[in-house]
Amino acid sequence: MAYYMFQASYTPAAIKAMVDNPQDREAAARPLIEAVGGKLHQLFFCFGKYDIVALIEAPDDAAMTTGAMVVGASGAFSSGKTTKLMTPADAMEAMTAAKKAAASYTPVTG
Repeated sequence: MAYYMFQASYTPAAIKAMVDNPQDREAAARPLIEAVGGKLHQLFFCFGKYDIVALIEAPDDAAMTTGAMVVGASGAFSSGKTTKLMTPADAMEAMTAAKKAAASYTPVTG
């Protein structure tokens, strides 16, 4: 399974709804993520450009896209962003492959 960071900004109407009726959005997100075969590791509310950040483990990009599309279609968010994450072991594997592939590349010269 792959790891993803999902960041999103709520619409003003969604924020008003949460102020008027406080609700556990982690409990709301978990069943959706599980429905696409994933696991919600953590959901945080935060300051800045995004209102929430979630660490999600999903079977593949298609499953993560499915979940993001459902959330996006809800109308509760004004923007969102999904970033695929790599474990240190995955990064080491990529570095090793890059070292092997580097000999086949000719860089730009001046």
